Amino acid sequence: QLQLVESGGGSVQPGGSLRLSCAASGFAVEHYSIGWFRQAPGKEREGVSCINSGGSTNTPAAVKGRFTISRDSAKNTVYLQMNSLKPEDTGVYYCAAASPKYVCYSGPAIYDSWGQGTQVTVSS
Repeated sequence: QLQLVESGGGSVQPGGSLRLSCAASGFAVEHYSIGWFRQAPGKEREGVSCINSGGSTNTPAAVKGRFTISRDSAKNTVYLQMNSLKPEDTGVYYCAAASPKYVCYSGPAIYDSWGQGTQVTVSS
């Protein structure tokens, strides 16, 4: 059974940083596509970064240069480093796993295992 558990969320002032963790069990993260998504109240879920099984990554323009995804196979964990946070980054952040046959930026529909989410609030 594939399980994902996010942690590391919290409240931070604009310009601050957070590192989110996505701990996996039941599978090896390097064998799957792993994505980070966020959802703000009243908005659709959007992807903020992802990593393919081969290690290539994709980060959308909205957060490029501020968000970085990485993977630690020994800890079976995927991280999302978020710097220069803005109020519009507020939302619930989820990690998800998809079959490696898909490129990770194919959208949320390819992901069939999701974590419970962690809240990120950016406010002064």
